[in-house]
Amino acid sequence: MYRLGIAIVVASSLLPCPTAAAGFDLLNAGVRARVGEKRVLGQVAPESFNAYDLVATVRLPWQRYHASGWGVGTRVIASAGVLQGAGTTALVVSAIPVLAFGSQDGRFTIDLGAGLALISEHRFANQDFGGALQGALTFGVSAPLYRRSGIGYRFQHYSDAGAYGPRTIGADFHMVEFTYRF
Repeated sequence: MYRLGIAIVVASSLLPCPTAAAGFDLLNAGVRARVGEKRVLGQVAPESFNAYDLVATVRLPWQRYHASGWGVGTRVIASAGVLQGAGTTALVVSAIPVLAFGSQDGRFTIDLGAGLALISEHRFANQDFGGALQGALTFGVSAPLYRRSGIGYRFQHYSDAGAYGPRTIGADFHMVEFTYRF
């Protein structure tokens, strides 16, 4: 409850974006792929996964930036892709609202958020996610690569948080992102 109160205070102190008339602004789009090991927040997962996504980031109207161009804003990261493991391939779509700290133009960003993901298959041999609806936690860092292109790192965690029972386990993804900034 304490963390929720902080999030509400931070979100309510943000000002609407004067440049986004409809309240939404496409910031960037790109691709990302999983790299790394098969741990789940400190535990070893029964299966190893590959993940590949198309991703788009939409700027929301609540933000506060200083004259220097640095500050905080809200965004939604939407993705669609595949999750492969144990000979099974599943479609995954997600929408994750994030709080982003960095430059107003989106070139340098550190973000964190929580949202939802849907997976078309939740059983992968020895690993059971429990069901199609998963909670999704994320943390990311991005920087410019060349002109409008950028590179980033994203940690993403899918889990049912025990909603489907005590024997389910989620998955962690360390991902590399390549984006094009609009």
